[in-house]
Amino acid sequence: MPKTTAGVAAVLLAGLPSVALAQDAPFVQDRIAIGLWVDPPIDDSAEARYAELAEANFTVVIGGFAAGNEALARRQLALCEEHDLRVVLPTAGLPPDRLPDGPACWGYVVRDEPSAADFASLHDAVQAIERARPGRFAYINLFPNYANQTQLGTATYEEHVSRFVDEVGVQVLSMDHYPLFLPNADGRQAYCDNLDVMRRYSLAKGIPFWNFFNTMPFGPHSDPTEAQLRWQIYTSLAYGAKGVLYFCYWTPRGGEFPKGGAIITAEGRRTRHYDQAKRINAAVKALGPTLMRLTSTSVVRVRGGDDPAATTAGSPVIVQTPGEYLIGVFSHADGRRAALLCNYEHAYTAWPTVELDAPEDQVREVSQETGEEVAVIDDSPDMDGLQISLDAGSGRLFLLP
Repeated sequence: MPKTTAGVAAVLLAGLPSVALAQDAPFVQDRIAIGLWVDPPIDDSAEARYAELAEANFTVVIGGFAAGNEALARRQLALCEEHDLRVVLPTAGLPPDRLPDGPACWGYVVRDEPSAADFASLHDAVQAIERARPGRFAYINLFPNYANQTQLGTATYEEHVSRFVDEVGVQVLSMDHYPLFLPNADGRQAYCDNLDVMRRYSLAKGIPFWNFFNTMPFGPHSDPTEAQLRWQIYTSLAYGAKGVLYFCYWTPRGGEFPKGGAIITAEGRRTRHYDQAKRINAAVKALGPTLMRLTSTSVVRVRGGDDPAATTAGSPVIVQTPGEYLIGVFSHADGRRAALLCNYEHAYTAWPTVELDAPEDQVREVSQETGEEVAVIDDSPDMDGLQISLDAGSGRLFLLP
């Protein structure tokens, strides 16, 4: 993704007292983050544009494109407050004690895709923001695991992430990864591998992780179908992500994106991805209050050649029929367990027979329409066992005692 303005760390440190102050309060994420890269322009149509964002069930705006100065940043904050959106504001060249703040503000964009050589200065920038704005966080997004050693500044991706969380000290871990969905290039396993790294370090540090996924055609990437959008989102959620971020919302101009095709065109028209995102986001938003109370304990992958029952033994949901599945296993804050059963196929629906490791009347599903806990329903009652219908790339969330 494009870099933020160079020298931001120096700007953030300017004007602060030399004596470090204790951070008064940590950042608390109060909702699932359904966000985006490339925010809509703040112009005469901004009111309608932010209403449009809220209508599509987004919950947070990552600033950095539309609000390049203090006045625009304050306008962006006001728009997000009006439409019940959270915002990660651009620093807009301001020192920390002048950064706009308000109930809708979660934090401030500091840097995208840093090298390890930048970690020391980024640590100082993060501390400066947290001292000046307690309860807010400094947002830094990391490279994906297919970045090269020159980009990373480390020998391996694992080392890059490990050093980042230790040396920079962020309160939200984030990365971008855009898997390929091509007949001769399937990037899904690398996406899962990247999510696994985020999952482990987020658990180790006790902080949430977010990730960007692909929404538009560029370079070698095809234009994702709705099922491929769903696959990227539900896979992230299965690994414990607390934020799923579309790349991109507003179509950026320039030679890198000649086809366009983000959620909104550069001219402001909705593409087919708008209604797709609106549908998917509605389901994720309904699951959100429950997802925010879950802590990942394991992720189970069932491949086509596996014995599904043996592979999922020990999971709250035991799959009995062959297929491609992903199961995120969690502990709930109230002591229950949870399982997000996902269809790993993005081109086919799935209809697995499953066995729950608790009496069926003690298991609940979280409705993707209302967010309420509802009874588990057999989708094929005339067949033996419990049948669960899964759309291509989708998942369903179950709670067990």
